[in-house]
Amino acid sequence: MRRNRTVLVSGAGIAGPTLAYWLLRAGMVPTIVEAAPELRTGGYMIDFWGLGFAVAEAMGLGPRLREIGYAMRELTLVDEAGRVTARLVTDAMRHAIGEKYVSLLRGDLARELYRLIQGRVEVIFGNEITFLAQDADGVHVGFARGAPRRFDLVIGADGVHSNVRRMIFGREDSFEIGLGYSFAAFSGQHYPHRDELTYVSRTIPGRQVVRCTLRDGSTVFFMVLASELTGNYPATTTGAQKRCLIEAFRDVGWEGREILEAVNDATDLYFDVVSQVHMPAWSRGRVALVGDAAYCPSLLAGEGSSFAMAGAYQLAGELLAVGGDHTRAFLAYEWRFKPFLDRKQRSARRLGAWFAPRTHLGLFVRNQITRLATVPGFSNLIVGPIVANELSLPEYPWNGKPVRASA
Repeated sequence: MRRNRTVLVSGAGIAGPTLAYWLLRAGMVPTIVEAAPELRTGGYMIDFWGLGFAVAEAMGLGPRLREIGYAMRELTLVDEAGRVTARLVTDAMRHAIGEKYVSLLRGDLARELYRLIQGRVEVIFGNEITFLAQDADGVHVGFARGAPRRFDLVIGADGVHSNVRRMIFGREDSFEIGLGYSFAAFSGQHYPHRDELTYVSRTIPGRQVVRCTLRDGSTVFFMVLASELTGNYPATTTGAQKRCLIEAFRDVGWEGREILEAVNDATDLYFDVVSQVHMPAWSRGRVALVGDAAYCPSLLAGEGSSFAMAGAYQLAGELLAVGGDHTRAFLAYEWRFKPFLDRKQRSARRLGAWFAPRTHLGLFVRNQITRLATVPGFSNLIVGPIVANELSLPEYPWNGKPVRASA
C-alpha cells in the first residue's frame, strides 16, 4: 500500500496547482490552502519556455498557452524623446529555444493550471497555516480559520515570502538575499500609446520602465529601480509605493507623464524587492518546499514560473517512484534539481545590472550588447547561454503510463 497519501499544499499560484495535478496522477490526495480570497489573475508578463513549457505540454496545456499568450516580436529601446535606439527581435530566442516559447500574464498561466484541478482537489481560499507540528506519522496543521487537521505531508508552494518556510526553517532573512533592486508591475486600462507584440522600454541610470500592449486594449507595465532609490525594502503601503515610483521616475522623459498617471491610477500594483532564496536543504522531516519558496531565482530571471512547474513535477514524480516514502523522495528531488538551480541562480545575479544599469557607462554598454544581439552569429552567443537548460526531466510511471516532459 502506498504511504503518505494525503498532502497539504500551501499556495495556489504556479507551483501549488502543478504539484496537485501530478500528485493526483500519482494516486495521492492533495489539498490546497491559499491565503488570498480567490485565485489571483492578471499580474506581470512572463516569457515562458524551457522546462516549465515541457511540463505544461505534458499536462496538455501547450495549445491553450499558445492561444492565450503572445508571440512577441521585439524589445524596443527608446531615448528620452521616444526615438528608437535599439531593437532586439525575438528571432534569436526562437532560434535558441524553438517553438516552445510564449509570453503571457503570470496570472493567466495560474488560471489555466488551476482549471486542471478545479473540482478534483479540495482548495481552501482565504485561509492560511498558523501551526505545524510533525510526528512519526504525520503533520498536525492549525489554520487561521477552521479546525486543525492532520496530513501525511505538507508542501510549501507559497512563494518567496513563504509562511511554511518561516515556520519550519526559520526567519525569512536567513534565506532571502536582496539583489540591489526593486520591482513594480501594474496595468492600465486606457493608456494612449500602443505597440502590438512589442516590449517598449526606457532606461535611465538605475531605473527602467517597460510597457506591453495586450489584446483586450489594456497595457501592462513593469518598473525596475536600484535599491538606493527606495531603501533596502519597499514601502509597506500601496500609497507609499506609488509615491516612491512617481518620485523615482519623474525624470524618465519619453512617455513619463502618462506612465506616472497610470501608476497613480493603478488598482493592481505589485511592488517587491528583487531577491533570491538560497537554502541548504529544501525539506525537513515531512515538510518540503517547491518553487520560489525553496529556490526563487529572482523576479528578473524570467524562469521562476518554469522552474516552479519543473520542481513540482519532479517532487510528485519522486513520491510516486518510491511509493510515497517521503524521506527518499525529498532527497531524490533535491539531488536531481538543486545543482541545476544553484547554477541558474548564479547566472541570474547579474540581470539587475542589465535591466537597469546604475551608470551612464553601464547603460551605454548594455545598449551596445543589445544591438550586437541582432547581428547574425552574435545573437546565438549572447542569447543562447541565457535560455539554455542543460537538464532533462525524468520520466515517471504516472498511473503506470510513462509521460516524458522533455524540454
